[in-house]
Amino acid sequence: MPAPDRPIQASPEPGGTMGFHTFDPASADRLEDPTRFRFLSREELLQALSVPKDATVADLGSGTGFYTDEVAPRAGTVYGVDVQAEMHERYREKGVPGNVRLVTADVNDLPFDDGDLDAAFSTMTFHEFGSAEALSELARTLSPGGRLVTVDWSAAGAGEDGPPRAERFDLGDAASRLADADFRVCRGEERRETFLCVAVAP
Repeated sequence: MPAPDRPIQASPEPGGTMGFHTFDPASADRLEDPTRFRFLSREELLQALSVPKDATVADLGSGTGFYTDEVAPRAGTVYGVDVQAEMHERYREKGVPGNVRLVTADVNDLPFDDGDLDAAFSTMTFHEFGSAEALSELARTLSPGGRLVTVDWSAAGAGEDGPPRAERFDLGDAASRLADADFRVCRGEERRETFLCVAVAP
């Protein structure tokens, strides 16, 4: 297993991206704003994940590790997955917990074996990777019954925060895409600006 300051590097398809766009690393300081907890508190995230202390968890679109840091003390190994190496550089400047491994990869090409992950989560990044290919890859790398927790900007939201509404999914879109990848959605909530969806891998 690589040291936390030596990211795993996957080779995405030429021209591949996580989705409509990725977050500008020049604005990465905004990812450390504690007011982000108003969209998803640490307690709600941990309750939705509901993993044992020895679990292997992936943060999809981990950025500077804002939510990765909240999960790390409560899991065995956490993979911070981001397609932008610049985000990992910012995370290393902040300090990476000892049980966090940085993975530079697109979600549709994850460098994990089948069933490697006990759980995965994404916070405000599903709109960047929510393709059939990426969800099939998550179904492959999650263990049977492993949880996928998704909180993202909703197309049904007010549009006052986050990306343009045209670049978002709503809860129904997300649930439908997950079902097409054989996930079982066990919880879904629309909020004022975001949605939360908890699904179980096949």
